[in-house]
Amino acid sequence: MERDVKRDPARLIDELSAAYTERFPRSAELDRRARRVMVDGGSHGYRLNRPFPVRIDSARGAYIRDVDGHDILDLWQGHFTNILGNNPEVVTSALAAAFASGVGLQHGQTDALQIETAELLCRCLGAEKVRFATSGTLATMYATMLSRAFTGRDLVLKAGGGWHGAQPWGLKGVYFAEGPQPWGPESEGLSAHLTDEVLVSRFNDPEDLTEHFRTHGERLACMIIDPFAGAGNFILAAPEYLRTARDLADRYGTLLILDEVISGFRFRAGDLGSLYGVRPDLVTVGKIAGGGMPFAAVAGRGDVLALCGREGGDRVAFTGGTFSGHPAGLLAAKTMISYLVEHEAEVYPRLAAMGAEMRRGVVGAFAAEGVFARCTGEPNELVPGCSISAIHFPHDAATALVGPQVVLDPVYCNTLLSQRILQLALLLEDVYTLFGSCALGMAHSSADLERLGDACRAAARRIRPYL
Repeated sequence: MERDVKRDPARLIDELSAAYTERFPRSAELDRRARRVMVDGGSHGYRLNRPFPVRIDSARGAYIRDVDGHDILDLWQGHFTNILGNNPEVVTSALAAAFASGVGLQHGQTDALQIETAELLCRCLGAEKVRFATSGTLATMYATMLSRAFTGRDLVLKAGGGWHGAQPWGLKGVYFAEGPQPWGPESEGLSAHLTDEVLVSRFNDPEDLTEHFRTHGERLACMIIDPFAGAGNFILAAPEYLRTARDLADRYGTLLILDEVISGFRFRAGDLGSLYGVRPDLVTVGKIAGGGMPFAAVAGRGDVLALCGREGGDRVAFTGGTFSGHPAGLLAAKTMISYLVEHEAEVYPRLAAMGAEMRRGVVGAFAAEGVFARCTGEPNELVPGCSISAIHFPHDAATALVGPQVVLDPVYCNTLLSQRILQLALLLEDVYTLFGSCALGMAHSSADLERLGDACRAAARRIRPYL
């Protein structure tokens, strides 16, 4: 018997995949070649969407061009890195000039550029000291190690749905799973003893946070929070929640780490925590701060960071890898951060306005085709605007998208639709998102937002018969 079209996502995925394969034949061919030499055809799981990823030929501004010749509206923007668009001239020209003058590649020495970039970061983040790394994963790992050494405690508290990198204390409590333990470990190969040291609380739930501190506070080395839940689909921390975290950390002698790898320099020319009036003990930054190059940093209290230096007895082996403080990475970081500081009054109000326009357009486009959608990324009373959102499909219009524990739970939202089906449907309209995530930058225009709206309407027409 033929299956009922309605509520048959497998049939919809098959139809979308067939159309996708027909539209991107060169990418399909390259995928077959890639799979012969790379696991799943690549080296970053998020980029390897099924049935295969589009292969990119070039990227400029708001668009990417794939090997099949499509100009695709890019709302992924380098993992939310490219706030000025792909390959912005302000950064590429600085790098080109450096390479032409005989600097830029690894030299393995100290230089004035490190000092200048560190001074700039400390001013923007209100930090006493900083140490560079090459990825957000390393930055959060070192911040955790510093916290455990400084406090002499072993437990790490995080919020469910928060992604803090593929490091030992980060690989738990990221992806929601149905059952009695929804926030378990995300990887095999980890010590059970280590994952037992990671406690998972509910994002934007001050009462749950208070209970965790009441029960475990004397053993908590740190609490690490992304004040803008990135992997949790772009929900801002409620002011009460973030301030409660700061107050509880102070009361129990726990260090507060703000993971601002995504949120740093996204809302202002510095950290997001300052808009809440919350000063962390340590803050991690990367992505935007690196200007498109591999760059990250841990910044904050000098007495905590001293533990990885001679003053603190070299107790924490945050010595830096070969490419920490890489000349090209530091130059891109200094150039990008300096630009954002100089143009802060121009950049962030425009991004805030476009974010609001984007959310209205997306929700309206789906509604026009009879599909109920909602967007995360709404600002709050302390954060005036937000230029990153994610598209969700709640089962009930009354569902409040207050945290990852809601938007990632299929009980509340159609997660298959938002996390897999939507990406294929939008790519057939030459619009690239990941899991429905839409990140805007200064290269995007109102015309691009209209194009996104048109793509959402077309996607809704494909999806509607199956709902």
